[in-house]
Amino acid sequence: MTRVALVVRGGWDGHQPEQTTDFFVPFLDANGFTVRVEGSPSIYAEDAFMDTVDLVLQVNTMSTIEPEEFAGLQRAVLRGAGFAGWHGGIADAYRNNADYLHMVGGQFAHHAGKDPADRIGEQSDNYIPYTVHITELGATHPITQGIGDFDLVTEQYWVLSDEYNDVLATTTQEVRPWDAWHRPVTAPAIWVREWGHGRVFVSAPGHKLDVVQNPNVRTIIERGLLWAAR
Repeated sequence: MTRVALVVRGGWDGHQPEQTTDFFVPFLDANGFTVRVEGSPSIYAEDAFMDTVDLVLQVNTMSTIEPEEFAGLQRAVLRGAGFAGWHGGIADAYRNNADYLHMVGGQFAHHAGKDPADRIGEQSDNYIPYTVHITELGATHPITQGIGDFDLVTEQYWVLSDEYNDVLATTTQEVRPWDAWHRPVTAPAIWVREWGHGRVFVSAPGHKLDVVQNPNVRTIIERGLLWAAR
């Protein structure tokens, strides 16, 4: 039976919402989804269509969401639709809506930058080497099973979260001489969350196309999309 995947993308262009989501559309096609792509969350308010959706893939950094749009998205998830995304497209979206943040379970707070003396005023000022550590739960979860710790050079998200998340991988922000914090801070890097009858999947790594093309990140996202889908 064909399932329906809705891709909602937009927001800040620096996260390459079109390129990154286009990269996964063939995967969704190959796994039996009919894919619809929208450039704003206004589609969430269309209950008749949302009732047909099995998976929402969202990459829509910052932006805003209207009350009726969020109500439609939450209704779909509560009724069993999956909700998935990466980086700021899901964990730094709709800051105006606390209920959205509650459903997602994690909010971007910071990405540690390079030494101020080495910054040039570009996105790359925030690209640093770090390790994604698979948790004990992640070692046995279908999304991350068989994947070991791996290294990236990109934005390292400091995420505010809660204990309801099932955390599959973490990352630790170390303390450098120029940082404001005084001890290392470990935050979720990959997490899932059950919400009503739906499932939520979030990958903090995913800043740009080259990051989601990383073999480990790509595998995790592909598995996460299938895990979340109704």
